[in-house]
Amino acid sequence: MGRYFIKRLLSTIPLLLVISFLVFMFIHMIPGDPAKLIAGQDSTKAEVEKVREQLGLDQPLLKQYGQYMKGLVTGDLGDSIRNGKSVVETIAPRLKPTIMLTVSAMIWATIIGVALGIISAVFHGRILDYIGMIIAISGISVPSFWLGLELIQGFSVALNWLPTGGLDSWQSYILPSLTMGAGIMAILARFTRSSMLETMREDYVRTARAKGLKESLVVMRHAFKNSLIEIVTVAGLQIGGLLSGSVMAETVFSIPGLGRLLVDSINFRDYKVVQALLLFFAAEYIFINLIVDVLYGVINPKVRYD
Repeated sequence: MGRYFIKRLLSTIPLLLVISFLVFMFIHMIPGDPAKLIAGQDSTKAEVEKVREQLGLDQPLLKQYGQYMKGLVTGDLGDSIRNGKSVVETIAPRLKPTIMLTVSAMIWATIIGVALGIISAVFHGRILDYIGMIIAISGISVPSFWLGLELIQGFSVALNWLPTGGLDSWQSYILPSLTMGAGIMAILARFTRSSMLETMREDYVRTARAKGLKESLVVMRHAFKNSLIEIVTVAGLQIGGLLSGSVMAETVFSIPGLGRLLVDSINFRDYKVVQALLLFFAAEYIFINLIVDVLYGVINPKVRYD
């Protein structure tokens, strides 16, 4: 497994190089000139050109990309156009809130989503199955920005139980994590139900019941355990999506995380910060998929890696 992990880790390098090139070109295709924003709306053409020269934006794109990659290899991601700080110093304070939100949203969404899926599968075609699927469909259907606003209206404005935004205490994470995790919970519930229903039709499950095992053991030890690989696959993909998809929740709840930083940086044409964030999101998505692949062998010892 160790050799497989190292091999897969090394294979991500060419992929990250391709992603870095695509991100670089995409950012420079966005309409708007950061030099014009920095120089001011009333600036002359000569002043704008001077700023462009200072930022290195007057160089050919391929030369700019080469300089960017050189800095990336040496750990120098450049400086933010907006605040003059290094990209690392700009991103570092925003990392913790986003990770905390992602972890908290994923924990409750996984627990409730998987539990709903198991209950719906066990009570297939009965009232609990219908209730579970109504909750799941609602979680998928409701837009996250609307859900966030409704949670603020209900729990913050009407009941005054939780803060409307910011990060003053641990309670500040509750509403945004609910907003972020609702869709994930629904997806996991539906997928767990589908996987469990398929597994519970297998012969080894019927054999376990015929042997007189308790239904709880049949469901958890045989049906659920053999559905775990598919569930872990979906959960891993959702974690990657959560981390990079925190934009809406952080904007609605005024949380200074990576998602909000990305939106602000795009609006200001802060190329260096946007490139670093998009590359970070791509890298964590690839790494999470690698971890999921390794977990296959932990869940099912029959899985072998060449």
